[in-house]
Amino acid sequence: MHYTLHQLKVFVKVCQYKSITKAADELHLTQPAVSIQLKKLQDQFDIPLTEVIGRQLYVTEFGEQILNLSETLLEGAERINDTANLYKGLFTGKIKIASVSTGKYVIPYFLTGFTREHPNIDLTIDVTNKNLVVESLARNETDFALVSVLPDLSLERIELMDNVLHLVSGSEYYQHSHSMTLKKLTEIPLIFREQGSATRKAMENYLNINKIIPNRSFELTSNEAVKQAVMAGLGMSIMPLIGLRHALQLDKLKIVPLKGLPIKTNWNLVWTSGKNLTPACQALIEYIKSHKEEVIQTNFM
Repeated sequence: MHYTLHQLKVFVKVCQYKSITKAADELHLTQPAVSIQLKKLQDQFDIPLTEVIGRQLYVTEFGEQILNLSETLLEGAERINDTANLYKGLFTGKIKIASVSTGKYVIPYFLTGFTREHPNIDLTIDVTNKNLVVESLARNETDFALVSVLPDLSLERIELMDNVLHLVSGSEYYQHSHSMTLKKLTEIPLIFREQGSATRKAMENYLNINKIIPNRSFELTSNEAVKQAVMAGLGMSIMPLIGLRHALQLDKLKIVPLKGLPIKTNWNLVWTSGKNLTPACQALIEYIKSHKEEVIQTNFM
């Protein structure tokens, strides 16, 4: 057999997207080029790797086995390159970080100096909801994750900084900002994040502990959307302070003091226990441990 790493890479992308067109876009190749490489790989085997039924591409059972082996080979090849570069005194490679949506206000500050020190390391940050972040960790699809509530997985972590949540209102409810009570809060519409969000869980826990049942509520799918809704006067919400600083400075939002608030959790950079970390990943861990306090003092105090 004379298959190449390039053919395996093309095959993996075709399997990932179940589409030659999407694989070509991802690889920055033409569709005919992808088809040719896929055919050259297929010619090495008597058993089909893929099949097309109707207009949909499917991976055969045999193809799934070759896919798993291909991913292992490509990962090994990448590690060979990383090791060779390490001996030259260079850190290279790729690091993938999954972050919950509010984490976009946190994680860039811990990466800026690192990228300057290691310009040959490629970083990918996937900002999404908590459930998808946890899934990516469990499936080993990401190297690190930024979370404020630790999922029920076996993890290593670096505790980065406090995550502080306050009750906030827009100008529509400013008259309540210094006289809010738990009873009054039941009369005001409350704006929640979507199910699965750590911010929503913290808010729901607070309301349950204080036996607060809002007379009306709304659900939005990002902290930015909640912030805009609060500023527009749709209601109040309990939100992380980290994403509100600018709006507070412009007096578009106010923090509403209330018994039992603020809520405090922690931002954590986590990775699965026993994960075989690349030299690039190990370098990031050491950098954050060494520069964590400096980053916090410079950007969050």
